[in-house]
Amino acid sequence: MAMARVAVFPAPGATVELRELPLPELEPGAALLRVEFSEVCGTDVHLQQGRLAGVPYPLIPGHVAAGTLAAVRGDLRDVFGVPLREGDRVTFLDVHRTCHRCWHCLVAKASTRCPERRVYGITYGAGDGLCGGWAEYVHLLPGTRVIRLGDASARDFLVAGCSLPTALHALERARVGIGDSVLVLGTGPVGLAAAALARSAGAGLVLAIGGPAARLPAAQQAGVDAVLDFASCSDEARVEWVRARTRGRGADIVIEATGAPEAVVQALRQVRDAGRVVVVGQYTDHGEVPFNPHLDLNKKHVEMLGCWGSDYSHFHRAVQVVGHPRLGAFWRGLPAREFALADVGEALQQVALGELVKALVRP
Repeated sequence: MAMARVAVFPAPGATVELRELPLPELEPGAALLRVEFSEVCGTDVHLQQGRLAGVPYPLIPGHVAAGTLAAVRGDLRDVFGVPLREGDRVTFLDVHRTCHRCWHCLVAKASTRCPERRVYGITYGAGDGLCGGWAEYVHLLPGTRVIRLGDASARDFLVAGCSLPTALHALERARVGIGDSVLVLGTGPVGLAAAALARSAGAGLVLAIGGPAARLPAAQQAGVDAVLDFASCSDEARVEWVRARTRGRGADIVIEATGAPEAVVQALRQVRDAGRVVVVGQYTDHGEVPFNPHLDLNKKHVEMLGCWGSDYSHFHRAVQVVGHPRLGAFWRGLPAREFALADVGEALQQVALGELVKALVRP
């Protein structure tokens, strides 16, 4: 029986293990992806630490991956209706089984809240088979939305990784207008992507506050006008830093992409009166934080929006962005380090400490 090597989280907090799983018998409408690259993202760190509820350990992480179709069973087509063939270079929407018939899908138009939603590398466990990207192959189950990479290479797309579709969703919620001032809190992959997209969307001023210091040059590559090291000053000094660059008002739009609950309060205090705050960094539960609803929110007449995950449109556009000669230049130049399956434990540690801008898994 043909086997594939995989990296597995056996349980929350446990050391990564290398295992072998059998290649699947493909059902009609399924495919087998030979993985060129996956990634190590903040979600993978949280999964290893056991911060997400309902995860079916043991787990093959890597919810985003790209490579070549090694086998296709039956009629599998892309969004344009063009058949997908063996040898095609593709990625896929990590969200699977969204029903498109429930209240959230049809009425609220919020497919990320569909109760039937499943996610490769997060809510599919190793018991479900090859359903994570830290593996030589991924079993693309029937109904998976497969996307041709076009002019984007697999590596370039994974340098952008899940952060780009997430940031595209955040920018969609933020409604950045020509000439707006945009402040991004956080200089991890999502924050960097949000800053680059805000600049491309026509923001007149893009500011960033983040850390650690080793990540800050990447913010300058993303096109920010000024970047502040989070660790260099107090909460009050950060507010004053923003106001000094926005005629004393605060930013028109603040995008929180840190994962720290206290950053949400900071966003409310750094946005201008009648401005807009988008919270995209609170993917896992890091606890509660106090704020003053009168002074921080209501009196300021602030519009505050949450942003959870991404849908097909964001992945589709992410491929277009990365493959574009101008729009994709930032991601093509972003520093990234590649790790073999045997070294993903080291990659996790470096990502958790913020020592890398981007960690790629190359099975």
